[in-house]
Amino acid sequence: MSAVDVHTLSGAYALHALPEDERTAFERHLTGCSPCAQETRELAAVAARLGLALSVTPPPGLKAAVMARIGTVRQENPRTAPLRRTSARSLPGRAAALSHWVAAACLVVAAGLGGTALWQHQEAERAQDRARAAGVRLDRLAEVLGAPDARTHRASLPGGAGGTVVVSRERDRAVFTGDGMARPPAGKVYQLWYDDAGTMRPAGLLDPDRSTEAVLMTGPVDGAKGMGVTVEPAGGSPRPTSAPLMAIAFG
Repeated sequence: MSAVDVHTLSGAYALHALPEDERTAFERHLTGCSPCAQETRELAAVAARLGLALSVTPPPGLKAAVMARIGTVRQENPRTAPLRRTSARSLPGRAAALSHWVAAACLVVAAGLGGTALWQHQEAERAQDRARAAGVRLDRLAEVLGAPDARTHRASLPGGAGGTVVVSRERDRAVFTGDGMARPPAGKVYQLWYDDAGTMRPAGLLDPDRSTEAVLMTGPVDGAKGMGVTVEPAGGSPRPTSAPLMAIAFG
């Protein structure tokens, strides 16, 4: 393995995607190459944050719905009083009434179970849809993080917050990870931008409910020299309306 090749393995190493021989060679290389060691630490940190970015919050009413269903399920048979003697003549009428009551009860139970089954089926389908979407999103993020030419750049904010961007010119895409960022003001959102030599190009929005999030920036990197983050009205803006909260040069 040449000295030129080994410098391009930081992304694959951070994602544990190297075969044993290349992993061993790259670990030896890390002991004497501080730029690669720094880049590997940053890529590994971004990869670790992907788990937080893909976590799914249960619907607000899920627990209440489950608890309500529990209250309608009988756990054991009720205790019954001793049967009274009944005249033979009254048995046919009572049997007919009883059969009607049982039929009605069965319909009620069937309807309840059918509703529960439908609700469970719908919840399962929604969970599968979320899992599929999360899988596609993770694959796209991993493609950038694991690209041979992946490079990381970081900016810090007061209070320990900051942002890291991983850029792959080969994939022509970038992944931004914000960590520890304060919630934006009500009605506002953090918006990402590509810096095309001074012209800011929209590159996606961050979830205002997440303080740590990894996102695939919208659109190709193209000739961008860097990226920035601004605070914009909910839904985003076609061009920045505030001063950059952070700016990161790609170098």
